[in-house]
Amino acid sequence: MSLQATEATLVTMDSSENVINETKINVDLVQRGDLLRVLPGEKVPVDGRVVSGTSNCDESLITGESMPVAKLPGSSVIGGSINENGSLIIQATHVGADSALSQIVRLVEEAQTSKAPIQQLADTIAGYFVPVVCVIASVTLISWIIVGYVSPTTILPDYSQNVTTDGELAEEVFANAFQLAITVLAIACPCALGLATPTAVMVGTGVGAVNGILIKGGEPLETTHKVKTIVFDKTGTITHGVPKVASVAYFVEEKVVTLLTFLAVVGTAEANSEHPIANAIVKYVKQVLNTEKLGQVSGFKAVPGYGIECTVSNILPMIESTSRDQVLSNCNTEEVGSDIDGLLAAASDANSSKRLAANENGEKYALLVGNRDWMRKNGLSITPEMDMKMSKHENQGQTAVLCAINGQIVAMLAVADTVKEEAQLAIYQLKKKGLNVFLLTGDNVKTAKAIAKQVGIKKVFAEVLPEHKVAKVRQLQSLGEKVAMVGDGVNDSPALAQADVGIAIGTGTDVAVEAADVVLIRNDLLDVYGAIQLSATTVRRIRVNFFFASIYNLVGIPIAAGVFMPVGLELQPWMASAAMAMSSVSVVCLSLLLKLWKKPSKHSILTDAYFKHVYDLDPFDDDIQVTRGVDETLPIDRGKGSLRQSIHSMISKLSNTNSNNYTPLSTMEIGIQSKSYSTSRDQDEDSERNSIV
Repeated sequence: MSLQATEATLVTMDSSENVINETKINVDLVQRGDLLRVLPGEKVPVDGRVVSGTSNCDESLITGESMPVAKLPGSSVIGGSINENGSLIIQATHVGADSALSQIVRLVEEAQTSKAPIQQLADTIAGYFVPVVCVIASVTLISWIIVGYVSPTTILPDYSQNVTTDGELAEEVFANAFQLAITVLAIACPCALGLATPTAVMVGTGVGAVNGILIKGGEPLETTHKVKTIVFDKTGTITHGVPKVASVAYFVEEKVVTLLTFLAVVGTAEANSEHPIANAIVKYVKQVLNTEKLGQVSGFKAVPGYGIECTVSNILPMIESTSRDQVLSNCNTEEVGSDIDGLLAAASDANSSKRLAANENGEKYALLVGNRDWMRKNGLSITPEMDMKMSKHENQGQTAVLCAINGQIVAMLAVADTVKEEAQLAIYQLKKKGLNVFLLTGDNVKTAKAIAKQVGIKKVFAEVLPEHKVAKVRQLQSLGEKVAMVGDGVNDSPALAQADVGIAIGTGTDVAVEAADVVLIRNDLLDVYGAIQLSATTVRRIRVNFFFASIYNLVGIPIAAGVFMPVGLELQPWMASAAMAMSSVSVVCLSLLLKLWKKPSKHSILTDAYFKHVYDLDPFDDDIQVTRGVDETLPIDRGKGSLRQSIHSMISKLSNTNSNNYTPLSTMEIGIQSKSYSTSRDQDEDSERNSIV
């Protein structure tokens, strides 16, 4: 699988924790207990535990958590996650089929094979249609032979027993009977019934593809409109999946540190880090300063779980072509969309910030960026105002980081995985249609609740594993509901496969797209509503096709059989053949009318009712039910950070069978001194979320 590393670096260590040998081996040869080196940028080859080194790992592949997780000695790592910076030595704990990634693949395969195909009505009818028509034709033949002899005037109005010979009568009787039987065979049209579904499905899926909605066949197209419950993943589905600077809070007057200086110094420093938060800050600084230039950095040091420190100089090229007012104007653009809080209007005129920065260009700025613990570790005190500002943004699901220049905390940056612009409107339309909407995410409770509040989802399940998502979908299905799952990651793929309709975001992983029934190639959540509308329209057209095909046969066959001959209504075989052809053409034409379907546009559903709904929203309404995991009976204040601790419990049952044959390496054997960490679980979660590397 391309999601997994193909090779691993096997290392041997002496009692002094020095690596004495390194060997590249195939990942399939790794055994439990092996020591492996994972370099920056590499995928972790197998599930394991860190024995040496510090780093940050991107685990969104499995957990869905948008921010990288700090890894220290003793931390668990997941096979397939990406080591972002520091070098790690890990001890393999789960390999091969026991790994978390392999378990996800197994869950996908089980869900796909257990889904029973829908029996199409057209197949059932067509199976009986031909033999029934043959029987009707035979009955018609025999009946009219009998009628011809019993009542010759029925077929020969001018019949006279004295004039017509027996031979002539027999010829007329048999000719008439065979003509009517052939007419029945000619007019009976299983083609119309057979074409009713596939032509509509073909046109419907084609129209969907033109509108950015790829539907994999007739079964999901038929099922989608029956959905009563829809479950959304968060990261990359409701949100963009990429961190963005949402707000800046300034704590000092600009005569201490100017706004332009602050932005230039922070942007220059963070350009040396690979952390997603750092990338978001650099992008933000370049946008508001309208420059691609950077200053110089020396003494750069990153401490996983805390932050960074360095010295920045030569920032004049970054700010010489812009002004303070231009920066503030750039912050208000739709692309940037952030605010700067705490600036004192009287602190400087429009250009003073630039002049001050220019005068100070020869100086070097000692910079610290990180969480509360990082500031305290460097002897800086955090005022109640700062703590309150940080807590406000953290309660909104954002990551708040402090920035200190020359020994003084200057500002706070709030970074968040922002909600897609159309998300609230899409959720509103789905709820208006009567669907039950859930949010199911591997991210922490605070972030999940904040995102749900922004888009209007009232039922949230946070810190859930891939198997938990499958369990929740099954639970909803057990209530007799048709369930749709919308996601984009590997961790969503088992639930996508299990759901009655799996809907994948086209920009997601290949595994998710493969497991899904519907793919939204334009990454637009309004297309979820569009897919449901297209399904309903297509199924209605199929039913109309069935109706016309059925009426045609129910009316045409009796006429062809001569039932109405006594009143002068009779069909010739050529007429029946023409009518049969026309019935098939009419069904195809009705299906082709689906090409006129238009996907609901954003402007068409931005109604007065929606704007009234948004206007009436209470910002203080906290009526959101949040559950950690999928067990709704568990209290919400269960120990935080439990998601990553439970990753390997998902597969521990498979590993227990081999536990008697495996003894973990002792501390002395690997030459690593164990270290105890006694921080609370709440602090651990905040530390991981706020780390800057």
